[in-house]
Amino acid sequence: MANPVFHFEIPVTDLDRAIAFYEDVFGYPLTREDVDGYDMAFFPRAADRPGASGALAKGDVYRPSHDGPVVYFDVPDIDAVIARATARGARVLYPKKDIGTAGFVAEIEDSEGNRIALSQVKP
Repeated sequence: MANPVFHFEIPVTDLDRAIAFYEDVFGYPLTREDVDGYDMAFFPRAADRPGASGALAKGDVYRPSHDGPVVYFDVPDIDAVIARATARGARVLYPKKDIGTAGFVAEIEDSEGNRIALSQVKP
């Protein structure tokens, strides 16, 4: 069976600000597109790799929030990501926690007020 999640969308109110935040914090470029009248910025997607990708999305049906699903970003260095995020004004909502053999997790608030999570596998 394939991974059940294929795509996610993170609501934003200011797409330029959100793109700058995500590109700086995570270090990969986003690709901006208009999709069905909605302004979006897509995260990279490697078709031959496991996992999902998604987009930042701006429009009347997209409302940033701490409520609802939490998207986990796999990162190589959780401390560095938290440092870059807080330097851009992000709040740490759930400090880095060691979760045993699964690695580390943390939650931050992005530039738009969304709760997002970070996950780092232990080396």
